Amino acid sequence: MYNRGVSAIGAKAARLRAFFKRHLLWVGFFAVIIPLISIVILQYWSLSKLEKTSTVAEKVWMKNYLSDVSKEVKYFYQTSAEQLLNTPASGLTPEGIEKRRSLFGKCDAEEAKFLFIAVFNKPSGSTVHFFHPRETKETYHPTVSEARAVNVAVAPFKLLSHEGGELRHPALSVDDHDPENRIILKPVTDESRKVIGVTGMTISASYFRETYLPRVLQSSLQKFFPADAQENVIVTVKDGGGQMVMSTQPVRGQDNETMTNLPYFSDWRLGIRSRHMTPEQWARWNFNVNLTLSILMAVAVMGGIILALRTAAREMKLSQMKTDFVSNVSHELRTPLSSIRVFGEFLKLGRVKDEEKTREYGEYIETESRRLTQLINNILDFSKIESNRKTYHFERASLEEIVAATLKTFDAQLKQHGIAVSFEPPPAPLPPALIDADALAQAFMNLLDNAVKYSGPAKEIEVRLGRKDKFAALSVTDHGIGIPREEHEKIFEKFYRVSTGLVHDVKGSGLGLSLVKHIAKAHGGRVAVESEVGRGSAFTLYLPVEAVAGDRAEKDKPAAPNLGADRPLTGPA
Repeated sequence: MYNRGVSAIGAKAARLRAFFKRHLLWVGFFAVIIPLISIVILQYWSLSKLEKTSTVAEKVWMKNYLSDVSKEVKYFYQTSAEQLLNTPASGLTPEGIEKRRSLFGKCDAEEAKFLFIAVFNKPSGSTVHFFHPRETKETYHPTVSEARAVNVAVAPFKLLSHEGGELRHPALSVDDHDPENRIILKPVTDESRKVIGVTGMTISASYFRETYLPRVLQSSLQKFFPADAQENVIVTVKDGGGQMVMSTQPVRGQDNETMTNLPYFSDWRLGIRSRHMTPEQWARWNFNVNLTLSILMAVAVMGGIILALRTAAREMKLSQMKTDFVSNVSHELRTPLSSIRVFGEFLKLGRVKDEEKTREYGEYIETESRRLTQLINNILDFSKIESNRKTYHFERASLEEIVAATLKTFDAQLKQHGIAVSFEPPPAPLPPALIDADALAQAFMNLLDNAVKYSGPAKEIEVRLGRKDKFAALSVTDHGIGIPREEHEKIFEKFYRVSTGLVHDVKGSGLGLSLVKHIAKAHGGRVAVESEVGRGSAFTLYLPVEAVAGDRAEKDKPAAPNLGADRPLTGPA
């Protein structure tokens, strides 16, 4: 029982090995394609995630840029206002105001259009003192609109002062009801936290627009975006009316703008946009490019592996064909040698007394010798063709004479097989052709040998020699087993033999038809086959017959390119 189990396992393993050997290409293909498809799917999934993440990251990056600019603007004006407007209660006295005038004039604050101090006096109401931020000796004279803007800005604090209100934590505030006169205010309180006055700074819009804002925009661009990415970013600033105040580049391209308000300029809008592609479009483009490259790489790898597997399969097939060739040639060589030895021994031992029988045995020996010579010549010629050393010697000769001589030489072998050959000559004599008589005779003998081998029970072969256009047509027709239509183009390949049916049961080297094709091509002709299973085959050799008379330069013409270089065609030779 144990031995039977081991035998069964061994048989299954052998069948499995045979299956993989026969289907090596498909097994290798699926072994490669499945992991590659899995890699592409995983790549697609990861790139999809990356696309979403990249889109969000790009938007967050732009928002961070806007936030950074806003913080810079807020910090700048807040710091400047704290320094300029920090006035104690004693600074609201006449002496203190004159002292502040001297201090304000030396501050050189370009961001301030003018400064002022409003003093709230209950008996007389309030007084407002204006100061020039860059001149110590000049008093700033506001325009009507500037004075009106200041009065409107300090009105709430004035009201609070008259009502006796308190401010526990005086802080900066902004009044921008007049876009032309934006004011930063800081209330001044006494010891009891009562509002007694206000210091203020009117922002210089021209300085902000022409000097400070371009500088801070460019500084933040360098901080958030690499140099090569800055050209794809356009930063814009628009005023309350929607008019363009400034932009880092000419505004064009995408209109998907991310916007925010600016501190102290609440009606102004700071925006950032992509010049060429939106974050979504950039992420999609990046996704498409990477996925395409991944697919192309997968296809290239798959193609390379398939080609390698195909080459390996072909090499294995060729190796098997060569093995079969050696086996078949060995059989082909042994058969005539055995016959020659047997008949030779009969003659040597003197067992044959009849002169007619002696002649018959001699014919057998001669026939088998010719057959052996033909096989050896095929092998030698094929070796020369493979090494590109085969040459042909062309001379003017009559095709009819070559065909007749070959049939006469082949007559004994035909009689042995009981095959009758009918020869149909051309209606009119053919002109002499420039040919290699020996090579052409060899090709004709290979076609006859094929016809003999595959005639089956039909014992008739027809040989026709005629003319078709500028070619002489030499055809050999049998009425035997025939060749499947799908094998017609393959039978001229080296070592190829039909793999199914009775054709495969006949031994042969697989070289005969490949040599016929090479000889025809070397003569500037071709060989064609017409065959149908069960109805026989007709091989036709077409050779040019109208060559230039006296053309001796054609002699010793080199052979046509190696059979392996063109599309191989073979057969059951």
